Amino acid sequence: MRAIAPPASLFGAVLGIVGLGASWRAAAVLWNVPTTIGESIMVAGAIVWAILAMSYLLKWLLQREEALAELRHPIQCCYISLVPATTTLMGLVLAPHYRGTAVVLWIVGTVCQIGFAAYRAGGLWRGGLNIEAVTPILFLPSVAANLISSIVAGVLGLTSWGLLFFGMGFFSWIVIESAIVFRLWTAAPLPMPLRPALGIHMAPPVVASVAYLVNTDGPADLFVQAMWGYGLLQLVMLARLLPWVSDQPFSVSYWGYSFGVTAISTGALQMASRGGSEAISVLAPLVFVISNAAIAALGVGTLTRIVQGRLLPPRLTGERTVKEAPP
Repeated sequence: MRAIAPPASLFGAVLGIVGLGASWRAAAVLWNVPTTIGESIMVAGAIVWAILAMSYLLKWLLQREEALAELRHPIQCCYISLVPATTTLMGLVLAPHYRGTAVVLWIVGTVCQIGFAAYRAGGLWRGGLNIEAVTPILFLPSVAANLISSIVAGVLGLTSWGLLFFGMGFFSWIVIESAIVFRLWTAAPLPMPLRPALGIHMAPPVVASVAYLVNTDGPADLFVQAMWGYGLLQLVMLARLLPWVSDQPFSVSYWGYSFGVTAISTGALQMASRGGSEAISVLAPLVFVISNAAIAALGVGTLTRIVQGRLLPPRLTGERTVKEAPP
C-alpha cells in the first residue's frame, strides 16, 4: 500500500521536467534545435504527472489518514498546491497540440489552486503560525500556483487573465519573501530535511519573468530584466549554500530546485529571442547548460532512490512537529 502513497512534494518533479521542456521549446526558437527534444521532454512530464495524479487520488481513497496527516502538517501541506498547479501546467504541455483540452486543464487547475490558496494561505491570516514553519515552501500556494496559471494563460492567448494571475503571484511573492528572509536570518537554521526547500526561494523572480514575458510583447524591458537579474542572484546564493544543503542526503525535496533552475533558462532564452538585453543573451547559453545539468542530476538521484527502494520519506503522522494554529 505504501507504494501508492506519494507525498505531494513529489509533484515538484513535474515542474522540473515540464520546465525543462519549456526551456527546450525556447531553445528551438532561438537556436533552431530540433523541436522533438522539447516535445519529448513534455511528454515525459505528462506521463510522470499522470502516474502521480492517479497515485495521489488512490492515496486519498485508500490511505486517507496519511493524506489527512499531510494536509494538517504545518509545513508539508503547502506542497499540496502542486497537485492543481501541475494540472494547470498540463495546459502548457498540450497548448500547441490540443488547445481545447489545454484550456479545460487550465480552468480546472486554476480553480482548484485558488481554492487551496484560500484554504491554506488565507487561513494563516488568523495568526498563530510558528516562526519555525516559515520556509520557502510557503511560496507554493499563493505565488507559484498563480504564476503558473499566468504562464499557461499567456501561452493560450488569454492574456487578460494571465495578467491578473501575474499580479496575484507577483505581489504575493513580494510580501511573503520578506517574512521568509527574516526567518532565515534570525531564527534557528532550517533542520537538515528542510534545507533543500531553499531551492524554492529562487523560483518566484524567474517564474514571474516567464509569466511576464508570455503575457507581453516586444523586447525585454527594464522590469523583466530586473526580475530575472534578482533570480540570478538567488542562483548564486544557492550555489554558495549547496554544500550546507547537501548535508541532507538526496530526497524528493531536492526537486524544489527544479522549477527555478529551468525557469531562469527559459526566461533568458525568451529574452534573447526578443532582444533588449545583451547581458542576458550572453548568459543564456550558460544557464541553459546549468538547467539541463541540474535536471539530469535530479533524475539520476531519483532513479537511484527508486532502485534502492528509498524514494518516499517516512510516513507522516497526525502529530504536528511544529506548533501552529490550524489552517
